[in-house]
Amino acid sequence: MDAFRLVERWPVDHATVGVVDIGAQSDEVTTTGPSRRAFAWASVTKMTTALAVLVAVEEGTLLVDEPAGPAGSTVRHLLAHASGLGPGPGPPLAPPGTSRIYSNVGFEVLGSLLAERSGLPFEDYVRQGVLEPLGLSGATLDAAAGEGAAAAGMSGTVHDLLALGCEWAVPTLVSRATRDEATTDQFPGLAGVLPGFRRFDPCPWGLGVEIRGDKWPHWTGSANSPATFGHFGQSGSFLWVDPVAGVVCGGLGDRPFGPWAARVWPELSDAVLAEVAGRRSGGVG
Repeated sequence: MDAFRLVERWPVDHATVGVVDIGAQSDEVTTTGPSRRAFAWASVTKMTTALAVLVAVEEGTLLVDEPAGPAGSTVRHLLAHASGLGPGPGPPLAPPGTSRIYSNVGFEVLGSLLAERSGLPFEDYVRQGVLEPLGLSGATLDAAAGEGAAAAGMSGTVHDLLALGCEWAVPTLVSRATRDEATTDQFPGLAGVLPGFRRFDPCPWGLGVEIRGDKWPHWTGSANSPATFGHFGQSGSFLWVDPVAGVVCGGLGDRPFGPWAARVWPELSDAVLAEVAGRRSGGVG
């Protein structure tokens, strides 16, 4: 893709980006950079953990509205960063359902609950329930990270990342109805801070995925539809699905997220969407 020329100018030592046109008959996959190298996913891990939780819900191991976390909180609250738990250890910062507070701890609670209910170590459940069925052969979950693995313990190649994105785009492990609910704003109207950016009111979030909505500035592009969902990570990773455009885009790198990423990721997203649209209309890209 011509859009990948932008990646060559990124201020990183190594970066790999991939795009899937899920509107094409063959689900065309295009990548640039060291596509076979495994990079840390950091918080993009949450999309894997959320998918594992949704698999568990469909098989009856968990209920999405059962109590979990602080008093009054549920699995749904934890997935949607609405439990009131803060980013790190400590007491709740707000009552459940009153504020969007990004919480790694909330996902650690989910990982522990899933292990308890399934009778399997969290990493084994993820491997058997998500990684192996999706063929994510280069992806691993760092068990040494303990409870933190559920929030930020994944590593993998850009092909693994794109496969995860495609599953969220066109689900095979869960029903489309479950996926649709997961990508719908939960507890609508909650305000919160998008880490690395600013406070938004509202700050829409689904079950484990951030929903773009009308947020700006944002790590996706100005051309991404409000229905775009995904996640980014502090390791310099991102994955988004634009269901309106029918495009999945993900990237991995070896420089932590910072102002550089907030600048170049949206530029790339807009270029990717424009090029895919041009190709579909018969233009040159």
